[in-house]
Amino acid sequence: MVDVEGTIGHIASWLGQYCRDARQQGFVVGISGGIDSAVTSTLCARTGLPVLCVEMPIHQPPSHVQRAQEHIAWLRARHPHVQEQRVDLTATFDALVKALPAGDEQAKQDLALANTRARLRMATLYFLAGIHGMLVAGTGNKVEDFGVGFFTKYGDGGVDLSPIGDLTKSEVYAVAAALGIVESIRRAKPSDGLFADDRSDEDQLGATYPELEWAMALRGSAAEPGGLTPRQWQVLSIYDRLHKVNAHKWNPIPVCLIPHSLRGQ
Repeated sequence: MVDVEGTIGHIASWLGQYCRDARQQGFVVGISGGIDSAVTSTLCARTGLPVLCVEMPIHQPPSHVQRAQEHIAWLRARHPHVQEQRVDLTATFDALVKALPAGDEQAKQDLALANTRARLRMATLYFLAGIHGMLVAGTGNKVEDFGVGFFTKYGDGGVDLSPIGDLTKSEVYAVAAALGIVESIRRAKPSDGLFADDRSDEDQLGATYPELEWAMALRGSAAEPGGLTPRQWQVLSIYDRLHKVNAHKWNPIPVCLIPHSLRGQ
């Protein structure tokens, strides 16, 4: 586990320096009502630079909306340089769904539409960043971004910088407690909020974040797995499968290089 107070200061300093070096005015953060966006926006606010918290509901469960609004109100009460913007994308999303062709398999269509939600939000954040001269701060943690790839490519994965990308989910919770993030967010079950129902991250992944952190640490060590329980073998299998199939999300885009023999002299 990291030195929590030291980590908070380090990330806030890193954010501020990066923003100043980039000659930008501050940060735009999408607020979902979850722990990651709450921690990210609070760390951005710690820089003293302007922060725009953006709520972008698309058929969101009321509990998610309530937590997002509670966090923004809490953050603004403590940091006068924090502003808020609400962009309801529900009608935009519904219009796009009507224009798109239907898929042959419902499960694949549901996943494609979930990712479409994330990409609409990314486009919105970059519009706001563009008109305000700000950077889009990512909200992905280490397990999501580099372990199992639990994010949308060019959706919530489309950001300018990643403040908590080297923190595990457990470390994010520890930082959240030290920052004083509202209890309703710290108690809520992790959920990406991309589906019409209230399914959790664990429902989708098949394992809890502490379990996935254990698997990630094991695969990152030189130790060979042995003497594991049936559940541990199952979690390791889940981690290995997701890490393999989602590697394209963090690997550089492949470029087809043209041989010299095919280029004119």
